[in-house]
Amino acid sequence: MSSQPHTVLSWFVRRTRLPLLTLPCLDCPSKSATTGRGRFRVNANRKLLDVWLLVRCVSCDRTRKLTVHERSPVSSLDPAELRGYRVNDPALVASWLLDPALARRGHFSLDWTGAWRLDTTPVPLDQGWPVRVEVVFDDPVPVRPDRLIAHGLGLTRPQVLHRVKSDRSLSRPTSTGFTVTVLAEG
Repeated sequence: MSSQPHTVLSWFVRRTRLPLLTLPCLDCPSKSATTGRGRFRVNANRKLLDVWLLVRCVSCDRTRKLTVHERSPVSSLDPAELRGYRVNDPALVASWLLDPALARRGHFSLDWTGAWRLDTTPVPLDQGWPVRVEVVFDDPVPVRPDRLIAHGLGLTRPQVLHRVKSDRSLSRPTSTGFTVTVLAEG
């Protein structure tokens, strides 16, 4: 680490909308689906519940169900969660959609293209090198650190790879927070 004082930049990766699902449609050749307005379907059979998250094909509008709970006793579910299913709570839709276990069971992945933004604080960098960049993720958005740093500092990716001190791979996508030091040019 350098003994020079660092300019510390706090960056936040935030979701702007729910990501699309990469999920083959059963009716058309499309491979993308959306949760639309985010709706659940709940079916009761005596004391057992089935709960599905409804998704729509972006091309043909066909609705498909992703199983959230299958034949679950009503008593095993939290009453607040049951209310959330009934009123189609957007936070509950987001939490289930971002759940890796649901993605594995439903055989889909998330397409985050255009669904996130980088919130930065503008700082004049003409003499403030080295720069310490602290990145925090609000949601599990997979982003390559080298691209994120290049975008945030207005550098090229080769410049970032040459100037960054880090013990982690900058070219592998991550969705967890990280801190790197970007050195002055030269």
